[in-house]
Amino acid sequence: MDQSAASTEAAQKPPRKLSRETRRQQLIDATIETIAVRGYARTTLTDVASQAGLSHGLVNFHFQSKEKLLSETLLFLAEEYRDNWTQALADAGPAPAHRLDAMLRADFNPSIYTQAKLSAWCAFWGEAQCRPLYQDHCGANDAAYQAAMEELCVELKAEGGYPYDPIRAARVLRVTTEGVWLDMMTVSTPYDQEEALGTVHACAAALFPKHFGPDGLIV
Repeated sequence: MDQSAASTEAAQKPPRKLSRETRRQQLIDATIETIAVRGYARTTLTDVASQAGLSHGLVNFHFQSKEKLLSETLLFLAEEYRDNWTQALADAGPAPAHRLDAMLRADFNPSIYTQAKLSAWCAFWGEAQCRPLYQDHCGANDAAYQAAMEELCVELKAEGGYPYDPIRAARVLRVTTEGVWLDMMTVSTPYDQEEALGTVHACAAALFPKHFGPDGLIV
């Protein structure tokens, strides 16, 4: 083997030693993939180790228990979700319609809206035994999301003279988005990302027709 071929092969091999944080993230990613296939209750440390291509002992070293691993995985998902929508909101500018559109679109960001992550979220939502865990990690985030949505609906109501209760309008938008996520996990023929966002935009258009149409924001 010549030197250039050897260098290429060496570059393609994964590093033997990774930083602690990189290894933990690798295991969290593997947990998300495993939950998507096996569900919350049936996921084991052995399954996660196999998915990650690592030893069971290494999973134990980093997380000590299944409960700790699942807790850290949910915390990662919660922080990733909040960072995603808050950044989208910050980048959208001051107009309330543009900010609301950014929040709606954020739920379909390709880094968030993946089959594995949707499945993991649905598993955490649906497992009764993890409700306290969910509230601990996600309760404050959910409240912040709802408060931001309500604020935007209040501003749009004032700007457009809409007759709707802005608190209920915000709730309808939230449950529509969550319903589309659940649809992706339950319908026999899931629709694509563009149709999913279009469904949410149709809801926004029904509530705020001066600002949104069937294709989204009216510029």
